[in-house]
Amino acid sequence: MTRMRPLPSRQQGAALVIGLVLLLILTLLAVSGMSSSSMELVMAGNEQYRQKAFQASDTGLERALTVLPTVKQSCTPVEVFDDKDEASKTGDYKVAAQYRGDGSPPSGYSLDQYTSIHYQVVSTGRSSRNTIAENTQGALIVQSKGSGGPSFGCPKPIS
Repeated sequence: MTRMRPLPSRQQGAALVIGLVLLLILTLLAVSGMSSSSMELVMAGNEQYRQKAFQASDTGLERALTVLPTVKQSCTPVEVFDDKDEASKTGDYKVAAQYRGDGSPPSGYSLDQYTSIHYQVVSTGRSSRNTIAENTQGALIVQSKGSGGPSFGCPKPIS
């Protein structure tokens, strides 16, 4: 006959406690991972909105530079575009141009027959979640001195 071993009279239940502690640790890791990935998703979305606002602003700059010769020359910023039609593509934008003065090359050069009209163009792009990007660009138009460009008291461009 085979003899059976006697069962211990007092079981401690250590396996149950260790199992519950390990389950708690795994739950905390899972919740932490979900929270972290949620935050990364929001951050990626914000970067996407910032890029759309930047692209809208850049589109405004490019469009303004093509029509800059027709913009009224004023010492205060003049609105060139306020375009909300392209909102579905890149976002909407506002563009203003400001006349910054005339410039001439040094004397003694054949270029002294020409003058340059300096502008500062500021484009503000807006996208979802009120994301705003602003681009500023300097521009100049070269024309002959005899073509009657403006000459009034705006500050000269910084050289």
